[in-house]
Amino acid sequence: MTKYPVLIAGLLLALFAVSGTSLLAFTYDQTAERIAANEREALLKNLSALVPADSIDNDIVSDFITIADKDRLGGEHIQVYRGRKADQPVAAVFTTTVPDGYSGPIKLLVAVNADYTLGGVRVISHKETPGLGDKIEEERSDWIFGFKGKSLKNPDISKWKVKRDGGDFDQFTGATITPRSIVQAVKNTLLYYKDNSRSLFAPAPVNVASTQ
Repeated sequence: MTKYPVLIAGLLLALFAVSGTSLLAFTYDQTAERIAANEREALLKNLSALVPADSIDNDIVSDFITIADKDRLGGEHIQVYRGRKADQPVAAVFTTTVPDGYSGPIKLLVAVNADYTLGGVRVISHKETPGLGDKIEEERSDWIFGFKGKSLKNPDISKWKVKRDGGDFDQFTGATITPRSIVQAVKNTLLYYKDNSRSLFAPAPVNVASTQ
């Protein structure tokens, strides 16, 4: 006598599950293109702040490669956006990951100009402590702007540390780990660029189709 209500309840649950899945799929299809467009716009805004649009003539958002270097860049899927003018290198923007932030990984955009100076640094995501470590955000402090124009020679490579460690970079009151980690990550990005600048801008190999 009770098997039919149970069967009906099961069918209703299945119907709700299918309906819910269909609704989610429909919503995703309707919003995926908009989300992708918004993400591209946000990325372009950040890239334009680091590599001025009038300094390049290529589509820097589309001109990128993916590289791996856990030791210096913090990951295996690091995008490098390449700015060019008249096919000559202008700047490379790395999506460097800082693995040892105080509260977790910090993701950066680090722009390195063709002359080995920094075009600037921006934080694109982090989980640092509000009121302390979050001073790395451009909206909360001008600290992140201090990297612009720096290089491995300015300051001397031995001074790429926070002042508490004998270097040239400020730390935050009550929060030394966050700036220390970012300074090290930016320095490592400069070192990577110094060793790999030519290959970063090398054209992709051309696959020649067989004519046979």
